[in-house]
Amino acid sequence: MVILFVHNYYREPGGEDEGVRQERDLLAAAGHRIVEYNRSSMEIAVNGLASRIRLGAGAIWSQRTFEDLGALLKREKPDVAHFHNIVPLISPSAYYACAEAGVPVVQTLHNYRLFCPAGTMLRQGHVCEDCVEHGLSRSVLHSCYRESAVQTGTLALMLASHRALGTWARKVDCYIARTEFARHKFIQAGLAPEKIVVKPCFVDPDPGPRDGPGETVLFVGRLSPEKGLRTLIKAWEHLCGRVPLRIAGDGPLRPELEAEVRRRGIAGIIFLGRLDGPGVLSELRRARFLVFPSEWYEGLPLAIVEAFACGVPVIASRIGSMVEIVEDGQTGCHFTPGDSEDLAAKVEWAWTHPKEVAVMSPNARAQYKAKYTAERNYELLRRINQRAIKPL
Repeated sequence: MVILFVHNYYREPGGEDEGVRQERDLLAAAGHRIVEYNRSSMEIAVNGLASRIRLGAGAIWSQRTFEDLGALLKREKPDVAHFHNIVPLISPSAYYACAEAGVPVVQTLHNYRLFCPAGTMLRQGHVCEDCVEHGLSRSVLHSCYRESAVQTGTLALMLASHRALGTWARKVDCYIARTEFARHKFIQAGLAPEKIVVKPCFVDPDPGPRDGPGETVLFVGRLSPEKGLRTLIKAWEHLCGRVPLRIAGDGPLRPELEAEVRRRGIAGIIFLGRLDGPGVLSELRRARFLVFPSEWYEGLPLAIVEAFACGVPVIASRIGSMVEIVEDGQTGCHFTPGDSEDLAAKVEWAWTHPKEVAVMSPNARAQYKAKYTAERNYELLRRINQRAIKPL
């Protein structure tokens, strides 16, 4: 089978970019021929009003994409196209190029941008569902995308225009949601239930379970406000240095967090910076459990899947898909999102009850084997491709 991958890589590489590469390589290793149409936000150089207007117009409809992708489709003749991010350089014109060439489209929903210009369903540190309940104009009013009313308005116009044109309903044959929770949110937003399937991400190669009970607590992720880092730091202040915490990742909050830890004299916290894949797995093998204090509707955090692969339980916020992914008392524990005292209490319990936490380790590992292996993921992809090529 010839499979086309369409993706706009981000200026700051993250889990979505890595997930695209993983999926591409999985299909290639299975013998499929991969064709790619990629752009990168690193290409963007805004110099003045005219270039901003061109960038905004191109996000709504990129004639370059329509023509370039049309030529590629004619030349390579793929059986199916897998879409990931199309903002801002690719645009929905790519769907129309595929439709004109008769190539079915599978769109993976990595975030909530199909109905939320910010993509996070988060505003001023709190979950926000205004665009689902009241319309996209709310996002413009609050400048939700990059704190810019103009940029938010551009994305809102793109979403509204293509909703009116029927692009999302008629030009995409199958949508992939990462979790049942996300699938439900997209149905609430108006996508047809029969078009949305659930396929999680995966970890490959299998790192194998860790040895021993673990000697640290680990956070892995981007150091940004929605990840609950301020709550995490406050929780460790309550713990008074009794539990060692290692924070792996980088992001806009890092200087503030490091300064806060120094200023308040909070003991037991080490900032590791951004780690590569092997570095993260090495840290996970040392961890007694992973702490995941996110305060937004996460998709499917790769850090949790990697933890399960290593047999590491997870203490996670009781919010969104994390309620579904982490089974309270079986593969980890839940705490109230944003509540540093509750988080501290759950961490202290887990740290002082190693036997109970050790029982969760094989459960976490079993979840990985059942849901998050490359073999399971490939089987799901195979069924999705068949479904897109021969719709039900």
